[in-house]
Amino acid sequence: MSAPIRILLADDHALVRRGVRLILDGEPDLTVVAEASDGAEALEQARLHQPDLAILDIAMPRLTGLQATRELVRQQPGLRVLILTMYDNEQFFFEGLRAGANGYVLKSVADRDLVEACRAAMRDEPFLYPGAVTALIRNYLDRVRNGEPVPERAITGREEEILKLVAEGHSSKEIAELLFISIKTVERHRSNLLQKLGLRDRLDLTRYAIRAGLIEP
Repeated sequence: MSAPIRILLADDHALVRRGVRLILDGEPDLTVVAEASDGAEALEQARLHQPDLAILDIAMPRLTGLQATRELVRQQPGLRVLILTMYDNEQFFFEGLRAGANGYVLKSVADRDLVEACRAAMRDEPFLYPGAVTALIRNYLDRVRNGEPVPERAITGREEEILKLVAEGHSSKEIAELLFISIKTVERHRSNLLQKLGLRDRLDLTRYAIRAGLIEP
């Protein structure tokens, strides 16, 4: 018998992690070897445990699941990643794929879809919850037919990091220390964010971060 698929599970809600772990550990070919409560901890745990597969929530502190996916895929090219989320959202789906995720599973149907999604990811097959497939393909084809682009990211990766930290209440000094950049650079990025997104102040940035799934309300 081959060794079970070794899984890293990241979600900022302990109850969700416990429920998902019960689903996964109930399968003979799957085993959870590490857990993380935010995206930055997921990177640390992945380095420590070298899992085969990472299952990440989107809205987590410090680094979102999408940000963590980009880093994990860059740092560990052989690692497969699944996004497990409550967001039935086209933009997040496309961003997840662009970040390098192998699949996108809704928490509401995790008990039905997650195990098969894990196995599909390890076969290098993309997985998307069945109810969204038709709608997403139709939407994508309509966009192509009409010459419209697939949704792009409005801001850069660095701007997204700063937006998230601003929305979490960190000062410019704290952000500069966390990202190893100067306060002046933080302020420049913040100014660019306000201009690009057509926003006025920190409160607007926080509202945008909630809508974008960078933080939870």
